[in-house]
Amino acid sequence: MVTNEKKEMLIDKNTKVVILKGGVSDESKVSESTARSVANALFERGLQVLEITVKEENLANLATDLRSLKPDVIFNALHGGIGENGVIQGLLETLKIPYTHSGVSASSIAMNKSISKKVFLSHNLPIIKGILIKNANLCEEIPIKPPFVIKPNNGGSSVGVSFFNNMDEFNAITGKLDKAMDYLLEKYIPGRELSVSVLNNEPLTVTDIITDKWYSYEAKYSPGGSIHRLPADIPKKVFEHCMDCAVEAHKSLGCRGVSRTDFRWDEEKGIEGLCILEINTQPGMTETSLVPEQARHRGIEFPELCLKLLTDASCNK
Repeated sequence: MVTNEKKEMLIDKNTKVVILKGGVSDESKVSESTARSVANALFERGLQVLEITVKEENLANLATDLRSLKPDVIFNALHGGIGENGVIQGLLETLKIPYTHSGVSASSIAMNKSISKKVFLSHNLPIIKGILIKNANLCEEIPIKPPFVIKPNNGGSSVGVSFFNNMDEFNAITGKLDKAMDYLLEKYIPGRELSVSVLNNEPLTVTDIITDKWYSYEAKYSPGGSIHRLPADIPKKVFEHCMDCAVEAHKSLGCRGVSRTDFRWDEEKGIEGLCILEINTQPGMTETSLVPEQARHRGIEFPELCLKLLTDASCNK
């Protein structure tokens, strides 16, 4: 495989692409959907595409399988767990196979919400106050007054997220928390959910996400589960601040390819009401996903978006 001076991959019809999909996390169905969309787009452009479904039972043989297939590039369509936390990235680095999206460091930090918050704070980015609950071990006094949100510290796609209006609601579920997991308890921020995709260090646009209640797993991936308004009809200063924060978040972690940063905005507080929820280094690429929608808004059709990610693929990142 030949690279140019900018170390971008040259993708043509002789390029052998392997798409990694599935995985062992709660987001495996999302991964399958992403992979299906990507494979169709790359087939449309005439590329050689093979798909590997990553499962718990074939993890031990994954390296052997990849060595046997000898792909030129990996399109990482995994979501959550080992596909997003740096493990698969580390394997591909060891095998010296170029891959899409962020590298080991950025992936592992972004997947750990409490650590990524510290990085964002060091870059003067607005974050939501929260506390880390190790192994579901709650202290007697919680320094955050309800309403608040509890979520897995290393999760995605809104899996396992719960909202509480008062302590009675919260106390009712504390005994049901998974003792093997770490959780993040955050102050609930009223207002609107905004999202910005960053492609190769450039922001695409701001989407205003409208749902009946909150942006749950079902709202994200079910047709009609949410309404996406883009570009968001919000004040210019807030719009620009949202875009700037997303780019800075992307760069602060050393992300590559595409990322998506999600925000809450309390419009009563103006620009000061904007806070980062989290950054996603493996954002969904399904029919209802935000990244392809924002790219299309900027004149980048889905097959071109997939090719841009392949062109950016590399190791040592």
